[in-house]
Amino acid sequence: MLRSGKVWGESCPILQTPLVEFHRITVNAGYRCSTHKHEYKWNGFYVESGILNIHVKKDDYDLTDITTLNPGDFCKVKPGEYHWFECIEKCIAFELYWPEILSEDIKRLDVGRAL
Repeated sequence: MLRSGKVWGESCPILQTPLVEFHRITVNAGYRCSTHKHEYKWNGFYVESGILNIHVKKDDYDLTDITTLNPGDFCKVKPGEYHWFECIEKCIAFELYWPEILSEDIKRLDVGRAL
């Protein structure tokens, strides 16, 4: 397994394809990742052990949403929203990425009508 050292801990990709990425991350208590966004990918977090806070700067109103993840919890961040995670208690989690096109593939010209 290829391991990547980070300021906040370690990331190990388990699966990387054009449509999905699956990483195991170890995050040290008292550390956070960079503030960033993904233009076209969703970003999901599933916590196996420890406590991880996910901060999301909302695009449509002036708020940073904070979701606390405990073991067994999952949350996702939509494409285009700046976000970061911070570790409250040493954490092992799984991070997933998948493209927006999987859920937003229909474009309607109208809403339908009676004939």
